[in-house]
Amino acid sequence: MKQIPKISDAEWEVMNILWNETRLTAAQVFERLNGRSWKLNTVRTFLTRLEKKKAVCSESLPEARVFVAALSREDCIKAEGETFLQRFFQGATGALLVHFVENRSLSRKDLKELEEILEQKRKEGSRERR
Repeated sequence: MKQIPKISDAEWEVMNILWNETRLTAAQVFERLNGRSWKLNTVRTFLTRLEKKKAVCSESLPEARVFVAALSREDCIKAEGETFLQRFFQGATGALLVHFVENRSLSRKDLKELEEILEQKRKEGSRERR
């Protein structure tokens, strides 16, 4: 897996906007953060930090500088998940799953999806043992 930088909670908000829409200016990102009490300069600071971390890249156009996510949402979620798993469960995937299954309300759809994933993992495991 490629190296994914540590992204703060506030930077995640900016990244989510860039994952949903690409090629946005700082002002456009700011507009989409309505409900946040940030100033435009705060958004610019986050974009600059994310660019230094190589999480976003930018292009200077005559009318404005546009930003694009350089990392995929999936890669960032995977990296954050690994960090979370190590930090709170010492890498024990089973313990993490048990914790969430026991402490969250699961719909029938959720349960069916979990069963399907577990069945697929069982099949993969039996193929590996052959």
